Formats: sequence, C-alpha cells, structure tokens
Amino acid sequence: MAGKIIRYFAGGNTARGFYSLFDSNLEGLEKVYILKGGPGTGKSTLMKEIGAYWSEKDYSVEYLHCSSDPDSIDGVIIPSLKVGVVDGTAPHVLEPNLPGAVEEYVNLGEAWDSQALAKEKQNIQDLSNQVSQAFQDAYQTFAQALRVHDDWEKIYIQSMDFDKANELTNRLIETFYGNMSLNKKSEVRHRFLGAATPKGAVDFVPNLTADINKRYFIKGRPGSGKSTMLKKLASEGEARGFDLEIYHCGFDPNSLDMVIIRELGIAIFDSTAPHEYFPSRESDEIIDMYGTIIAPGTDEIFADQIKEVQSKYKANMKKAIGFLADAKEIRNQLEAIYISTMDFDVVSKQKEKIQSEIEEIAQSNEA
Repeated sequence: MAGKIIRYFAGGNTARGFYSLFDSNLEGLEKVYILKGGPGTGKSTLMKEIGAYWSEKDYSVEYLHCSSDPDSIDGVIIPSLKVGVVDGTAPHVLEPNLPGAVEEYVNLGEAWDSQALAKEKQNIQDLSNQVSQAFQDAYQTFAQALRVHDDWEKIYIQSMDFDKANELTNRLIETFYGNMSLNKKSEVRHRFLGAATPKGAVDFVPNLTADINKRYFIKGRPGSGKSTMLKKLASEGEARGFDLEIYHCGFDPNSLDMVIIRELGIAIFDSTAPHEYFPSRESDEIIDMYGTIIAPGTDEIFADQIKEVQSKYKANMKKAIGFLADAKEIRNQLEAIYISTMDFDVVSKQKEKIQSEIEEIAQSNEA
C-alpha cells in the first residue's frame, strides 16, 4: 500500500518577483540534503525516485513542485522521518543553518565533464542571460497585471459592506472552532496554492483537499474580502493552537488563497479563476462573498469599467506566461548541454548514498 502524497509549490513566479516559502516547509526537519548542480543534472529525477521509494513503503510524502516547470520537483519531504531532499540552486538558493548536523550538501557537479562544459562556456553564458531576462520580463509584466488587478479590486471595495464581512468571518470562526483550543503551539506551514507556470496556471487543490471532510468554496470578485477573511480565520486557528497549512496566492504572495486545518478536517479556499472549482461532495459548501457583502447591482453599474480592467489584466497575464514559456524553452537548451556531459551513474551512486542514510534514519526510528 502506497503512502499519502501531497503536492504543492514552495516557490512562485509572482508579481513581486521570485518568492520563496521553502524555509517554512523545511522547518523542524532533522536531515536536509541540499542538491547542487546545473540544469539537467538529474536533481528532479533523483528526488522523484526517492519520493516514490518511500511512498511505496507506506510513508507519507510531500512533493514540492517547480513553478518554472510543474512536471519537475524542487523538493521531496518525508515528514515522519523528518527528512527532506531539496534543490538548492537559484532562484531558491538554500543556506544551511546547521551544516553537517542537519543540512548536507550533495554536489551533482561531480558527475559532469568540466572540460566539455568549458568548451560551451560562451553558449552557457548567453543562454543563462536569456533565461534571466525572460524571467525579469515575466516579473515586470506580472507587476503590471497586479496594478491593473488593484484597480479591479477598488470597484468592489467601495461597494462592500464591511460590517457584513465581519459578521460572516465571525460566524465562520464560531463554526470552525467553537470553544475549542488545543494546549500546544500551533505549527504553521506557508505554501502556494498554485503557480503561474509556462503551461499557465497550475494548482493542486483536489490533491490537497482529497481527504478533507468539510470544504468551503469561497466565491466572489476581486476585492470582496476573500483573502482578509482567510487571514483572520488562520490567525484565530493559530491563537487556539491548531496546526495550519496557509496557502498563498501564486500571483500576489501577500494574499491568501486557502487555509487547511487538518485537525478539524476543514479546508476553506478562494474558488475563483484561475483555481475555480465547484462542490462535488454532499458536505461541500459555497460561501458567496459577492451576494453576501457587496452592494446589489455592482456588476451591472460598473460593467464597462470591469470589462476594460478585466481585458487589460488578462492580456498582461497572457504576456507574462509567454515570457515564462520562453524561459523554459531556453532553459531546455541549457539542460541539453549539461545532459550531454553528465555521467548519470555517478548521480545514481549519490542517490543510493542518500537512500541508505535515510534507511538508517528509518531503522533508528523503529528501534
């Protein structure tokens, strides 16, 4: 029987540049292997193989997907063993806090032919510069999209009944927590619900909420208080000692898109585009922010303005995704250069060394 697998993003291509939440998810691990090496050196494959091995042994596994290529992973964590293996190369460079005692560098550069790479030096430099430029163009365009989104939000903020918004939030706090408090410190993990990727928007909502008994789908418009409500619900849960998974918006990391309280079997998330879902179970419930707290007729009154802002926003997002796709295409060329110089038998030996050390940790846990 395979262990439970959950998938999420710990880094994102956002309107505020590349944004990392890696540290939050590595906190508390007693062994972290930080992989170093260039593109195409087999980091993602190595981590996937380690994850698959432990999942097949009935251990729960977390896959940290890569926002620049969602089919690749940037990390794998085996929570019950307190072990993680992560890609420690840019843009999510990881510095050890307790080198050797907790974090261990694994240099996959040992497997490449340096002389062959030296001959490709200029090509590697040019391609690397092009990748960096494509990402900068993407981030600037996402930032433009965010400014447009702010204008979109203003339309609804000025039509919001803040008293009703507070009433709704307080009602949910009562429903979620009642008089319950746990006599422990809350463990909080910050992650991304989804990501802007070269393929467009990608999220793992179905996977993350698969075994959650009660799911709340928040419907509403930009600026209708969804993120603010989620922040208040999370803050209350933390104050009462509940462990929380807080999922940030992959476009604007200052906003929240989902909160999961597994101890209560509750997930509440922004279920609007680009992560729009609809109830599919009897226990699923919709929270209609627009109908509850926005002045009736707002959509109709501001229809022309909304249409114009929406069109600008979508155009910017499409353009930014195009830049991410360009970066991926150029990076594929970089990977091909490195792959041609790699001795993957060396990488396999490094993977086996990591595996045997994790086996020792598992055995000492059982003892």
